[in-house]
Amino acid sequence: MQPCRLLRAFVMLLMMPAALHAQPSLESLLTGPYVESIMGSENGDALAWVTNRNGVRNIGYTDLKSGEIKTLTRFSADDGLGISLAGITEDFLLFHRGNGNNREGYPANPASLPNTPEVQLLRLHLKDLRLDTLAATGNSTLGPGGKALLYSSGNRVYQIPDIGHENPKAEVLFEVRSGAGSLAFSPDGGRIAFVSPRKDHSFIGYFDRENKSVHWVAPGLSIDSHPAWSPDGNSIAFIRSPGNGKDQLRNLMGGNPFEVWVADLASGKARSIWASPSDDGGFAQYYPNAPLRWPQKGRILFYSEHEGWLHIYAVNPDGSGLTDLTPGACEVENSTLSKDLKSLYYTSNCTDLNRRHIWATKLDTGASEILTDRSGIQTHPVALANGALAFREGRFNAPTTAVLQKGNNRKILEPLPGDFPKAQLQEPQAVTFTSQDGLTIHGQLFLPPNPGKKKHPAVIFMHGGPIRQMLLGYHYSGYYANAYSMNQFMAARGYVVLSVNFRAGIGYGRDFRRADQQGPRGASEYRDILAGAAYLQAHPAVDANRIGLWGGSYGGYLTAMGLARNSDLFKAGVDLHGVHDWAWRGRDFSPGGGWGLGSADMNKAYHSSPISELQYWKSPVLIISGDDDRNVMIGQSIDLKNRLDALGVYSEVLVFPDEVHGFLRTESWLRAYLAAADFFDRFLKAD
Repeated sequence: MQPCRLLRAFVMLLMMPAALHAQPSLESLLTGPYVESIMGSENGDALAWVTNRNGVRNIGYTDLKSGEIKTLTRFSADDGLGISLAGITEDFLLFHRGNGNNREGYPANPASLPNTPEVQLLRLHLKDLRLDTLAATGNSTLGPGGKALLYSSGNRVYQIPDIGHENPKAEVLFEVRSGAGSLAFSPDGGRIAFVSPRKDHSFIGYFDRENKSVHWVAPGLSIDSHPAWSPDGNSIAFIRSPGNGKDQLRNLMGGNPFEVWVADLASGKARSIWASPSDDGGFAQYYPNAPLRWPQKGRILFYSEHEGWLHIYAVNPDGSGLTDLTPGACEVENSTLSKDLKSLYYTSNCTDLNRRHIWATKLDTGASEILTDRSGIQTHPVALANGALAFREGRFNAPTTAVLQKGNNRKILEPLPGDFPKAQLQEPQAVTFTSQDGLTIHGQLFLPPNPGKKKHPAVIFMHGGPIRQMLLGYHYSGYYANAYSMNQFMAARGYVVLSVNFRAGIGYGRDFRRADQQGPRGASEYRDILAGAAYLQAHPAVDANRIGLWGGSYGGYLTAMGLARNSDLFKAGVDLHGVHDWAWRGRDFSPGGGWGLGSADMNKAYHSSPISELQYWKSPVLIISGDDDRNVMIGQSIDLKNRLDALGVYSEVLVFPDEVHGFLRTESWLRAYLAAADFFDRFLKAD
C-alpha cells in the first residue's frame, strides 16, 4: 500500500470509533417522522396515517390495489394544530384539524397565532386533493357506506345527509337535554344510538330517522354507556354501572362494579347478562378503544379486569358461554376485528411485558397467535381487505411508523430519512429491582457509549399518568416517544439513565396499577424511586453522589417528592408540569381532583405532597410549564416557585405561553429538553 493511502487508512481508523459513537443531536431525534395514528377505510381497500415530522403534521395514504403511497396534505408549520382521522370513502378522506377548548372555551393555540383557529372537520377530495370545510366540530361519526355523517354540538345532533354533495349542508337531526355522545349508526343506518350524560347518571337512547323520534333504552338510576348494536339491528348491548351517590367523586385510580346488559328494542325489555364479581370496571371502559362489541349473532365482546388483568371476554346474548379470549398474565389494549369478523386482532404484552405486539384470536376456536416481530413495539392494529393488516411500529432505534403486513410480507409506509441517527442509539436493557416493601419494579437502563471504568452521573426518569408504562423502544404515545428520545440523548451525553415503571402504572396487572396508598393517599410509589436510586448507587458505572431526577406530570410530582424528601440523595431535578399539592388539586382543580379526594382525605393528601416537606429541599430544580395546561394548574408551579424562593432554594423556570400539558409543538419539546440537559450538565457533571 502506498504511504499516502496508508496514512489515509490510519486516519479513517482513528475516526471510526468517534463516528460510530457520535452523539446524536436532540434535534435529529425529535424532528424525525413519527406516525401518530392510522385508520383504514370501511371496505379495507385504503389506509391513511398522520405523520408528525419536525412538528408539521400531514396525512399519508395508500390504496392497497395500486400500492402507491402519497402525502395528501401540504401543511408546513410547527403550529401545534392536531390532526385526527375521521373517515375514508372511495372519494374522500375526512379529518379534524385543530385543538379542543380549555375551561374558558378557548381552543389551544400553542403557536400564539393571531387568529385563534377553531377545530374544523375537513373534507379532502382524493381525486384532486382539494380541501373544504364541512363543519366546526371536533367529533364526527360516518355512517354505513360512507354517505351520511353525524356530529354533536351542545344539546343538538347534526346530520350531513350526503358528504358527497358538492356543497353539503348540516341540519339539526334531533335535540336531547344534556346532549348526546357515543353516536352509533344501526347496521342499516336507520337508527342512531347515543349516550345522554346527566352528571350523576346517564341514559342510552336511540333516534329513529324514519319516524324522527327519540326512544330510551331501559332508563334507570345508573350510568349507562357504550351502546353496541346487534348484527340484525334489533337489540342494543350496553355497559351499566352504579350512578354517582352523595359525595361520590371520580377516582382515576379506583374501580366500580359493572354489568353487560342487552335490550330488545321491539319489546322494550332489557336484562343483565353478566355482572362483574367486584369493582372490576372503570379502567376497563375508559382505557380501551372499544370496550363493548357485538360482531356476531352469538358473541358479545367486552373488556374486564375481574381476573387481575385487562382482558377481552366473549359471552352469548343470553349470558351463557363466558370465555376469556386473551388469557395469560398480561394486558390487552386496543383491538379490532378482521373484515370477515372471524378473528380478533389486539395489542398485548403477553410473553413480553416490556413491549407490545399484535396478536390474533379466532372467535370460534379461541386459538391465539402472535402476528408481529417480537423485537419491535407494535400497536393499533387495522384490519384491511384480503387478510392484510396495518399497525404502528416503533423500535429501540426507530420512531413509530406505519407498517402494512400480509403474511410474511412487510412494507414500511413512512420510512426514516437517511440522516436519522439510527446507528447512534443505544438499546436499553430491561432491569428489575425490589422496592422497600418487596414489590418487584421494572425499568429500562440506558448506558453511555463505552462506559468503561469511569463513574458517570445518572438520572432517573419517571413517566406521567400514572397509568402509563415506558417500554424498550419508541413509545406509541408521542409524549413518551419524546421522553424516550430525551433518555437516549442523555445517555449519549454521558449519563446513566434509569426509567422506572413505578407502581400505579399499566402493564403489570390490576393489583400493581391499584397499589395501596399511592399518590395522595400515601405516595407509596416513591418507594420505587428510592429503590431505583439504590440500584443506580450499586451500579459500577454510576457516581452515587451525582444522581438527578426528571419527569413530567406525575413524573414531575415524583421529581419534586425526591428533591423535597431526599436532597441528600438527589442532587438536581427537572420538573415538568408536576402536581405539588394534592390537597389544593382536590379542592380547586376539579371536585376531588380526579382522585376522589373528599374533605376527610385532605390532610393525608397534603402530607403526601412535596409541598409538605419543603424545609428539607436543598437541591436545584428547573420548573417547566405551559400556561394553557388543562391537566395540572400552572398555579402548582407558581406556588412551588414562590415557596422555594422564600426558602432560598435555587430554581430556574421555563414557561411556554399558550402551550398545553403535553406540548403540541416540537419547538417546545426541543427547548424544554435542551434546557433540561444544560441544567443537568451544570449541576451533575464534575467540574
